[in-house]
Amino acid sequence: MNSAKRNAAGYEPVGQAEDGPNIALAHHHQVHPLCSRRSWMTFAAAFAISLVICLGLGLATGDGTLFSIRSGGLWSANSRHIADNCGPPSDVPQYFQTSPELWAGPTATGRAPFLAQTRTFNPSATYVPNAPLVTDVPIQGMAAQNESIFDNMGYLSPYLPSPGFGVDEYPLPAGADIIQLQMLSRHGSRYPTVGSNVNDFGDRIAAAAGAGQFRAMGDLAFLNDWKYQLGSEILVPKGRQELFDSGVLHSYMYSQLYNPNSRIIVRTTTQDRMLKSAEYFMAGFFGLEWTQNATIEVIIEEDKFNNSLAGYLNCPNGRKVNGGSVAATSWIENYLQNATDRLSKRVSGYNWTIEDTYAAQTMCPYETVAYGYSRFCDLFTYEEWVGFGYSIDLAFYGDNAFGSPTGRAIGIGYQQEVVARLKNHTLGYSGSQINVTLDNNTATFPLNQSLYLDFSHDSNIIAVLTAFGLKQFQGILNPKKHPGPHNFTVSHLTPFGARLDIEIIRTPSPLAADRSGYLEGDETKYVHFVLNQRTVPLGASFKECDAARVDGWCELETFLKVQEKMPVRARYEHACFGDYFVGGYGDTSDGAPS
Repeated sequence: MNSAKRNAAGYEPVGQAEDGPNIALAHHHQVHPLCSRRSWMTFAAAFAISLVICLGLGLATGDGTLFSIRSGGLWSANSRHIADNCGPPSDVPQYFQTSPELWAGPTATGRAPFLAQTRTFNPSATYVPNAPLVTDVPIQGMAAQNESIFDNMGYLSPYLPSPGFGVDEYPLPAGADIIQLQMLSRHGSRYPTVGSNVNDFGDRIAAAAGAGQFRAMGDLAFLNDWKYQLGSEILVPKGRQELFDSGVLHSYMYSQLYNPNSRIIVRTTTQDRMLKSAEYFMAGFFGLEWTQNATIEVIIEEDKFNNSLAGYLNCPNGRKVNGGSVAATSWIENYLQNATDRLSKRVSGYNWTIEDTYAAQTMCPYETVAYGYSRFCDLFTYEEWVGFGYSIDLAFYGDNAFGSPTGRAIGIGYQQEVVARLKNHTLGYSGSQINVTLDNNTATFPLNQSLYLDFSHDSNIIAVLTAFGLKQFQGILNPKKHPGPHNFTVSHLTPFGARLDIEIIRTPSPLAADRSGYLEGDETKYVHFVLNQRTVPLGASFKECDAARVDGWCELETFLKVQEKMPVRARYEHACFGDYFVGGYGDTSDGAPS
C-alpha cells in the first residue's frame, strides 16, 4: 500500500497515482546538500585518507579490493557515508542501487521495545514464554477450539500459513520435477502508515491529556500514562524475522532451482520496508553473503511511475473506489456498538466514539508487532475480534478485489509478467502499468532463471489474485452479517510476510486427476499455485483446468490459454483512466467496470 492517508474507517486507499511516464530511473547521483564547492576540498582530503585506509586494510587482509557492489550499491570500507552523500556518481544504474535509498517513503523509527520490563501477566496462571510476541492473551469468550485473535487481524496479522483453500495437499509423484518457481511476497510486519487511524487516536488522547481533564479507569487506566510512540511504515523486528524465516523456508523448498554459478535478479520497490524485506529474505535464503548470489532490482514506487509491484500508482480511478471502505464502516458501526458503550464509560473528560474503539482495536496488532505486547488486545471479546477481521475483508474485497472496478486492472501488469516468463519473452508493450523500459530488457527482466523472486504489497497481491481470475475469491460479502467461514479472508491471503508461490512442474506423462498414477501420453507440464503454504485449486476458478483434480494443479498449456483472456477482462485503460461512475459496494462483482 502507499503511504497516503487512510480514510475514515482506517484503511489505506488503493493508490494516489497519476498518469506518468513509462521509464526506468534516470542515471544520476543525488548530491548531498552539504556538498558545495566550499566542502569539496574537505571531502577530497577525507576521501584520500579513506583510500589510504582501504589500501592498508586490503593489503592487511590480502584482498586488496577497495570497493564492491552490494546489490547495486557502492560501498567502501571507511568512507561509505561520504561516497553515499557527496561522492562521485557510481556507474551502477539506479534501478540496481540500494544505497543511498531513493523514494524510500517515511522511515520514522518508534520507541524501542522493552518487553522484559513492560509486559504484564498473571503470575498464578500457567506461564507461556513469548515467541517472540506475546500472543497468548486471555480473551473473553474465546474457547479452546477457537483460532488465535492474531489470526483474525486481516492484513495486520503476523505471518501464519493459511488453513487451506478447499483442497488436500499432495507430494510430487515419482518422476515429477519442479522446474521453475515464481514467488510474489508481501513485506513483513511494519509500523503504521502515515495518517493512520492509530496515529490520529494517539493525537486525540494526547490532546485530551494535555488539557488536564482526561481520566481513564478500569481496564483503560493504562491510558493515563500511555503515549503513542510508534514509528512510520518501516519494518519492525517481527517483520525482519518474517522475511528472514520466509527466505529460510524457501531455501529448504526450492534451493536446487538456483544455479550456483549465476547471480539472479530479484525485484522489489524503492520503499524502505520493501527493500529491507527483499534483503532479509535473501539473507535467509542464501546467507549473509547473498550478494554473491542475487542482485536486487529496485523499481520506483512513486506517483507517475509504472510499477507492476505497486500497480495502483498508475491507475488514477483506483483512488475513487471506496465501496469496500464504506461497507467496512457500516459493519464497524454494527459490531462495535457494545464495545464502544463499554469503553466510553471508562473515560471522563473525553468524548469516546466508535472511531476511538476501532482505532484502539487496531492498536493491538500494531503495538504487538512493534513492542511484543499490547494492553489493547484484551479490551475486546473474541466475537469482536472476529468482527475486526471481517471489517478488513469487506474493505479489501470492495476496494482491491472483485468488488472493485479497478481490481483486475491494478494487478494485470504482474499477471502479464508471469505469463511472459512462462512464454519466455520480454514485454515491449503491455497496455498496462508495467515499466516497459525494464521489462523489455533481459538485463532487468531475465528469462533464463528457474527462480524468480518479487516483493510487493498486500493490496497489490490481492489485485494480482483478481487479475489472474481466481473466482473462488469472488463471492460478495454481506456488510450487515458475518457469513461464517468464507474464502475471501484477508488474514489467509495477505498477512504480513504473505507469499504466492507459482510452481511449474514437469511430469513424464499426464497425471491422473485423482492421483491414481500416470496416464499414457507425452511429457506434461503443470502449474501449481501455493498461497501461504497451501494449494489454491485452479480448477475451482477455471473449468478448463478440471475441477475434479484433487491436487489443484492445471496443465500449463491450458492455464496459459485461460490467462490470454485476462488482460481483455481487466480493461486496464478504461478501468484506470476511463470516464465512468465507479459505483458503490455491490455494484461490481468481476473486478472490472461493468
